[in-house]
This record gives sequence, C-alpha cells and structure tokens, in this order.
Amino acid sequence: MGGPARTDGTDRTDTVSAVVRQWQAVRPDLDTGPMEIIGRVNRCAALLQQAEDAPLRRAGLSRPEFDVLGALRRQGHELTPGELARETYSSGAAVTKRLKQLTERGLVERRGDSRDRRVAHLRLTDAGRDLVDGVMPEQLAYESAALSAMDDGRQGELADLLGELLSRLEGQMRSLGV
Repeated sequence: MGGPARTDGTDRTDTVSAVVRQWQAVRPDLDTGPMEIIGRVNRCAALLQQAEDAPLRRAGLSRPEFDVLGALRRQGHELTPGELARETYSSGAAVTKRLKQLTERGLVERRGDSRDRRVAHLRLTDAGRDLVDGVMPEQLAYESAALSAMDDGRQGELADLLGELLSRLEGQMRSLGV
C-alpha cells in the first residue's frame, strides 16, 4: 500500500489513527494512506480554528468578518468588494453581507467611485484598524503556543511540506477553473 509509514517505530495514538485501524480491520484492501494525511490536516485545522476563534468571539467578530478586516489591514489600501472576495476566498454575496455588518458597526467605510457609481471602495475606519491591531497579536500568540511542542526546525519542515501541498492543490484548482 502506498500510504505513509512510520519510520520511528512508534504507534500513533491520535484520533485519525483509530479511524485508520478501524478501516483496515474491515477493509484491509483499502489504501488508507491518504486518510492519514488529509484526515490529520482536517482534524488539526478544526482544532486550531476552534481555539483560535476565541479571541475573535471576545472581540465580537466571526472568522469571516475578521478575514475581511484582516485583508483590508494587510493590503494597506482601499479594496473593492470583488477584490475582497478574491482575498478572502469568499463569494461576492458573502462579502456583501459581511461588509454590511462591518459598516454598520463602524469598522469599515465605503466610498463610491467618482467614475463608476456601481463600484465601491472600502477601507478600515480607525476603529476597524485598532480592532485588527488588537486581535492580531493575540491570534499569533495562540498559533505560537499551539506549535510550541515542535522545535523551530520541525516547524519549518512542516511549513515547507504544507506549502508544497498547498501550491499543488491551488494549481490543480486553477487548472480545473475552480
């Protein structure tokens, strides 16, 4: 079977390894190797997201709202709703809904285009910038704590491997027109 094999002689005890063992017991003919990677990536993402969202909840934000605010902050200039949709991997309708909420809360302001009234330019208000700048260090501190069990070398190795996987997946999606 072509799946990943443990090379250090230890048995894995995470939840995915239990699922893999169950599948191997009932369907030993299946190659569960991909599940060992994808399942773990998905499980890690869910656990990280769950805990990482705590600072956002305290700030009264959802993850998608913070993604919009973060995109505006890190770009450092006005964006259109379409640009925000691309930056946050969201649909135009979803971005429109989030922008309405964030504008009502005084975190984002909208400016019409002088040449085309259909186009809006969006930027953070001072309150929006202050909120992002207050939450971001807390987010990064959580991420650092979550990764602290791995030394810097292993973190770099994992970042490289995940970057390679992500680049390939994004390339596949682009080639499929997704």
